[in-house]
Amino acid sequence: MLSLNQRLSQQQKLSPQQIQYQKLLQLNALTLEQRIKTELELNPILEEVSEGEQELSTDQIDNEIAASDNQDEEEEVIPSDDEFDIADYMNEYEDEGYNDEYSQNNEEEKIHPVAPARETLSEHLLQQLSMLDLRDDLMMLGEEIIGNLDAGGYLKRDLNGVADELRMFEHLDFTNEEAEEVLKKIQTLDPVGIASRNLQECLVVQIQNSSFDPYYSYLAEELLIKYFDEFSKKRFDIIRTKMNLSEETLKSVIDLIQKLNPKPGEGNLQSSEANQITPDFIIEKVDDDFVITLNDRGQSSVTVNRSYLEMLSTNKRKRKISPREKDAYKFLREKFESAKWFIACIQQRRETLLKIMRAILEKQYEFFDKGPKFLKPMIYKDIAEEIQMDISTISRVVNGKYVQSPMGIQELKYFFSEGLATDSGEEVSNKHIKERIKEIISGESKKEPYSDDKIAEIINEEGIHIARRTVAKYRESLKIPVARLRREI
Repeated sequence: MLSLNQRLSQQQKLSPQQIQYQKLLQLNALTLEQRIKTELELNPILEEVSEGEQELSTDQIDNEIAASDNQDEEEEVIPSDDEFDIADYMNEYEDEGYNDEYSQNNEEEKIHPVAPARETLSEHLLQQLSMLDLRDDLMMLGEEIIGNLDAGGYLKRDLNGVADELRMFEHLDFTNEEAEEVLKKIQTLDPVGIASRNLQECLVVQIQNSSFDPYYSYLAEELLIKYFDEFSKKRFDIIRTKMNLSEETLKSVIDLIQKLNPKPGEGNLQSSEANQITPDFIIEKVDDDFVITLNDRGQSSVTVNRSYLEMLSTNKRKRKISPREKDAYKFLREKFESAKWFIACIQQRRETLLKIMRAILEKQYEFFDKGPKFLKPMIYKDIAEEIQMDISTISRVVNGKYVQSPMGIQELKYFFSEGLATDSGEEVSNKHIKERIKEIISGESKKEPYSDDKIAEIINEEGIHIARRTVAKYRESLKIPVARLRREI
């Protein structure tokens, strides 16, 4: 049986303005610039600050409208059937928490970077393909092969499968042998080795089309074709015995192979341009102190269009207004409030980012002063308690943002890590352990590299408690191979 019940409860909900602020907070410098450009297109009230002009803060915008309220107070009221008080749509409200002014130095040069037009790998290959003397059906096959390359430049699909699809759906007439010949021609295009089906084929193609010493090229090709498995596992003693080579000759052959490009497609794709890192913060040491700068010099500065602002403040004093004007000013008022909140959110975002970066600098001062070995264990909660903010806010800020300092460029997440106990009772960051592992491996004998057990033993002798499996985990995260694969002749 249905029944009606009343229940009293409290729910916490974010306002649209808070949601907008949280979204802006998690954007890095590049995506924020794109977001500002989008907002400039959507909101006619907003405009980009031109050189020599000072942007208005939210307080200044409110003050300009409020000042107009004190003018013409004795204006005669004219009764009208369609009288409308525009003040109903112009109610002022306080923006608590957004009262700090932020304006850029007018003398700073406004930089508006334009992404360079860059030819993609596919376009580069298709242009070369068009210059080959191929039949129309084989040209279509070549285009299909190029369209199926992965990010490394490899053809992972079965060539016969690609050919069968074209024969079935496009009714083309070519043999599998002809398809193989087309693939071989594509593999000799620039970059050489492109469209290979595996690493062995990629290296062999590059050797066959190289200008290296003929003798060593011949030996390298023989090694890759006959002893690739031993080569990949670095079993150099077996290779030297089977090929009847001296240690010096084998070393020259290995050096030649290592000059080849295992991923001919990497670095040639246009998408790699988008992966470049633009730091959000710049930390410089001036005298004995570090100075933090938010890297927003190239970011567009936005303000409210003064013409619209004057229009709103002027019509706010009107006592008589038509329905059409009512709709127009209602629209403008909505856009004005949206613009005001957007400017306030950008200002607060800037203040929040700088506050968190200052707290990180204070906690990790020794890192910025002396290097990675002095990185301290730190978690989000440590910073949240320091600056009285929520952990989720810290997480949004550090994710995907980078800082450039005398120690290089690091993602903010780099500074947060768990710790390992030492004999002295203190804790050291796992980043410190990783740096120590890199040091130990870089100093090992390449003929007899250290095992994970030996590395763990060395670190434990230094007073840091670490297990072999932890060493293995850190080594893998550093993309360092096992001892057997680090062996060199």
